[in-house]
Amino acid sequence: MDFGLVLQTDPPASAVVELMRRAERAGFRYGWTFDSVVLWQEPFVIHSRILEHTERLVVGPMVTNPTTRSPEVTASTFATLNDMFGNRTVCGIGRGDSAMRVAGRKPNTLATLSEAMRVIRDLAEGRETDMDGTVLRLPWVREGRLPVWMAAYGPKALALAGREADGFILQLADPYLTEWMVKAVRTAAADAGRDPASVTICVAAPAYVGDDLDHAREQCRWFGGMVGNHVADLVTRYGEHSGVVPEALTDYIKQREGYDYSHHGRADNPSTGFVPDAIVDRFCLLGPAAAHLERLEHLRELGVDQFALYAMHDAKEATIDAYGEHIIPALGG
Repeated sequence: MDFGLVLQTDPPASAVVELMRRAERAGFRYGWTFDSVVLWQEPFVIHSRILEHTERLVVGPMVTNPTTRSPEVTASTFATLNDMFGNRTVCGIGRGDSAMRVAGRKPNTLATLSEAMRVIRDLAEGRETDMDGTVLRLPWVREGRLPVWMAAYGPKALALAGREADGFILQLADPYLTEWMVKAVRTAAADAGRDPASVTICVAAPAYVGDDLDHAREQCRWFGGMVGNHVADLVTRYGEHSGVVPEALTDYIKQREGYDYSHHGRADNPSTGFVPDAIVDRFCLLGPAAAHLERLEHLRELGVDQFALYAMHDAKEATIDAYGEHIIPALGG
C-alpha cells in the first residue's frame, strides 16, 4: 500500500513544502494539496517547490476541476512540471466543490469532466486532441506521462471513473462504503473492456494518531461536513431513499442546515454540528497506531492501493512521524 499526505496550501508556503519533505523522509510516496485558490494559495506554484525540494514524491491536487482551470492550461501546467522534475505528477480531478461554489458556480457536469480528463491526459502526454472542434497539441512535450485520477461518490460518477480514469479517489475511509464503491468502479471498468485492476484505488481521509479520541474527533469532525456537501447533492439528484446510494452514506445529513465555505476543511468549522461521533469514527482513522493498522489492513483487503491522509489538525508532524514509524513499515510497499 502506498501512502500520501494531503494538505491545504495555507501560508506560509514554506511550511507546506517542509511538511511534504518530512512526509517523504517518513516513507510517504505522494503529496497532495487542495485546489481552491480563493480559499488558499495557488497550489501549482507550491507544487513546483515541493518537487524541487523532494526526490521521489509524486505531487498533485486533490482535487482540481475542469472550469476554474481550463483543460489546456491544466495540461500545460502538469507537462511543464514533469519536464522540469521528471514524470512525478498526478492529476486528481472532480466536478468541483469549494473552488466552484465559492466563486458562485455549480459543480461541473460529468460530461464536462469526462471531456476534460481526455484533453488533459492527451495534451500532457504529447498527443493531439480535439477540444471543442479545434485540434491541439503541446509540441514541446517529450515522453510525458500523466495519470488522471477521478474523485467520485455517486453511481454515475463511479461508473465514469471506472470507464475512463486511471485512478479513483474516494474521500472517506469507511470499509462498508469503500467496498460498495470500489465494486461499482471495477464493474464499470470491466463493462468497458478494461482490466479492473488497472484502476488505482485511493482512499483519502483524516488520520489522527493518539489516545484522546474525543479530541481527535473534534479535530476531524470537519471532514463529515465536507463529505456531507457531496452527499447532499446525491440526495437532491436521486432522492433520500432511492436505493441508488447506500443509506449508510446519506442518513447522517438529515440535520444538515447549510455550509460555510470560509471554514472549509478546518478543525474549527462551525457547520459540522450535525456530524455525529459515529460518522467521524467511520469516515476517519483515529486512535492509537494499532487502530490505524487494523483499519488500513481491512481497506487493503478491499483493494485499496493508497491511503492519503488529510492532516488538517493540530498534530500534523506527530501524525506524519507516527505513520513513518509504525504504519508505513508495516503496510508500505
